[in-house]
Amino acid sequence: MRREISIYVHIPFCEKKCAYCAFNSFCADEETKNEYINLLCNEISCRSADFNSSLNKAVVRTIYIGGGTPSILNEEQISKVINTIYNSFDVYDNAEFTIEANPNSITEEKLKCWKSLRVNRLSVGVQSLNDKSLAKIGRLHTKKDALEKIKLARKFFDNVSADLIVGLENESGKDLCQYAKDLLALGVKHISCYLLEVYENTPIFSMIERGKYSPLNDEQTISAFHKLATYLQDKNMQRYEISNFAFDGYESQHNLNYWKRGEYLGFGISAHSFVDGIRLENAGNIEDYKSKKITTEKLLSLEEDEEKIMLGLRCRLGFDISSLNKIDIKKNPYFTQYVKDGILIISDSNQNLVRLNPLFYHLSNTIISNLFQ
Repeated sequence: MRREISIYVHIPFCEKKCAYCAFNSFCADEETKNEYINLLCNEISCRSADFNSSLNKAVVRTIYIGGGTPSILNEEQISKVINTIYNSFDVYDNAEFTIEANPNSITEEKLKCWKSLRVNRLSVGVQSLNDKSLAKIGRLHTKKDALEKIKLARKFFDNVSADLIVGLENESGKDLCQYAKDLLALGVKHISCYLLEVYENTPIFSMIERGKYSPLNDEQTISAFHKLATYLQDKNMQRYEISNFAFDGYESQHNLNYWKRGEYLGFGISAHSFVDGIRLENAGNIEDYKSKKITTEKLLSLEEDEEKIMLGLRCRLGFDISSLNKIDIKKNPYFTQYVKDGILIISDSNQNLVRLNPLFYHLSNTIISNLFQ
C-alpha cells in the first residue's frame, strides 16, 4: 500500500483584515501577489523532489488551500499554483480538494476555474448572517451576498462548507440556529462553528477595551453553542469534532488527517509539515521565506503521547491507550474519575479506545490539561 499524505497551501492575502483575525494574513498589491505565487510554486517544485524521495513517491489524498483569502487570487494565479502541485506530486483522481473562499470574492468565472482544476470542496467564510454584526467585525459581505454566493457555488459544487463564529455581540443561540437553517436550506453539507477568540493587537481587542464591542460572556457563549449544536444534530449532522458538523460522508478528510496525526506537507509562509515524526515550519514573513528558512522539531515520546490524547479527544475518533509510550493514563486519578463520571467513554468493542463524551466538549481544554498531570 502506498504511503498517503495531505498537502496544505497558504495564501496569506486578504482584501481587508477582519477585526478578530490573528492569522498570518495581510493586504497586498498584484505585484506582491505575483511575486509570492512564483516563490510558492518554486517551493512546491523544489521540495517535492526531496519529499517524493523520502516518502517513496507518496500519493496525495487531500489538498487544502487556505489563508488569508485564497479566493481573491485570479484564475491565472490559482491555476499556476494548482498545476504546480499536479506536476510535482502524484494526486489521487478522487482526492478531496478544498479551497477557502469569502462571499465577496466568489464569481461564476472562478467557480468554473476551480472546478476545472479538480477542486471539489468549497469552504466559505460566512461567520454571521447579521449585517450589523458583519460590518462591526470588518467583513466585506452582507447576509444577502453570502446566501447568493453559496447558492451560486452549489451549482458547481456538491460539497460546500460554511464557517460560523459563536460569541459575537448580540448573537444568541436562536440567531445561530436561524443562520444554520438558512445555510442548510441552500444545501450546505458541513458547518464549522468556531468560538470567538480575542487576541491582543487585533482591532476587536481594542474595541472591547474602549467599550465599543461587547461579545457574549463565557456562559452565554456556551449556551449559544449548545443550542446550535443541538439544532445541527437534530438535522442529522454529526458532530465529528468539537467545532465541526457534517452530514454523513461530508466530513473534512483533510482535517481528519491532522487529528489522526497523519503526514502532511505545508507550502507557503507559516505553513507546517509533519513527515517521519518531524515537524517543519516555514518562515512567517515573505523576506525570510525567500531565503527558505525552515525550523524543525522532533517531538519527544511524552510530547507525542500528549498530542495523541489532545487530538483524539477533540474529535469522535478518541485515542488508543495502547499507543501511548510514556504516559500511563490509567494511573492518572483524573482519568479514573472522568471514566466513572461518564465524562470519558471507553469503547465497548475496544477497551483501549477512549473518547470524550460530547456533552463535555466545552470543558475539553480543562479535561485534557488534567490528563497531562
